[in-house]
Amino acid sequence: MKKLLIAIALLTLSYQGAKSQILKPVTWSYAAKKTSATTATLYIKATVDEGWHLYSQFVKDGGPVKTTFTFPAGKGYTLTGKTIEPKPITKFESTFKMDVSYFEKSVIFQQKVKLTAKNATVKGKVEFMVCNDKQCLPPEEIEFSIAVK
Repeated sequence: MKKLLIAIALLTLSYQGAKSQILKPVTWSYAAKKTSATTATLYIKATVDEGWHLYSQFVKDGGPVKTTFTFPAGKGYTLTGKTIEPKPITKFESTFKMDVSYFEKSVIFQQKVKLTAKNATVKGKVEFMVCNDKQCLPPEEIEFSIAVK
């Protein structure tokens, strides 16, 4: 019985240790602001942990996975133009042997929408990749929902 309890304790501790190793260096938040009775701007903010960087939407082929926003058709709105981003940092990365554009600390992406109803909920997903000076994490995809009131 004593050996069984020790084995269970060790398994529990190893599970907790493995669980704490999961890296999530990007936190996403969302907001919407009406700019008129029929238009609004969506704000999609990425907060990036110190030492990590999130890649731009405009990375050339052969480099890291670029940040990509996908908005399926929905009721109550239509997209106006493409998702915009501020000016990124652009540097040569030896890992990819090319210049790449990325963001550190935080970045706010914006998407304009035309409202076809009084209230709308814009759903979508973002695919992104992050790296630091030692490693890159596999691309991740996050779904989101933004209420426009």
